[in-house]
Amino acid sequence: MGECRNTAIERSVMTTVLVVGASQGIGLETTRRALKAGYSVRALSRSAASMTIDDVHLEKQSGDALVNADIEMAVSGVDTVILSLGVKLGDLLRPVSLFSSATRVLIEAMKKHGVRRLICVTGFGAGASEARISCLQRMPFRIVFGRAYADKSLQEQLIENSDLEWTIARPGVLIHGPATRRYKVLVDSSQWRNGIISRADVADFLVRQISDKSYIGQAPVLVY
Repeated sequence: MGECRNTAIERSVMTTVLVVGASQGIGLETTRRALKAGYSVRALSRSAASMTIDDVHLEKQSGDALVNADIEMAVSGVDTVILSLGVKLGDLLRPVSLFSSATRVLIEAMKKHGVRRLICVTGFGAGASEARISCLQRMPFRIVFGRAYADKSLQEQLIENSDLEWTIARPGVLIHGPATRRYKVLVDSSQWRNGIISRADVADFLVRQISDKSYIGQAPVLVY
């Protein structure tokens, strides 16, 4: 009986993490790693129902990050939000507003429901890190990724101007591969550089930030 009571108590105080954009890429890796780390996860995505992960501590919620009602429902009752959105290659050829628009909706919902901790993925080249792009990479970067990263820079501004306890992760070029935990967390702007990193290692960093407060108010670059 004592063991059963302890288990019930542990589950009742379990940290609940909302992963926005949970069905693919970094969001999917983050969902897996958060569950493995012992967190309760609410996974929000338009295709959440098709996720192949099954876990007693996983709640799949189908919804749109741009719809206030969906985000309100997703944020209610969680302790931490991890925001990991992406666009398809074809979307890079058109104006992009997903990142900033979804972030506006999310920040308002978090404030309304008293959720303080926000961990967000943008990328190397967003915000102040754009200045560290090499001269050789700058023009092709702007041609291919310019629209998306302009919106990611706006997304970062919205987060930085909020009164939330935020951490922004700026990974380099994303690759497939396992989590190695051998990545570099570059906080000092003089050290920022482009490089590669697996989605699994980005997810490792994000999940560590749920309990680690070391990078609150910072936007490190993540590379090998």
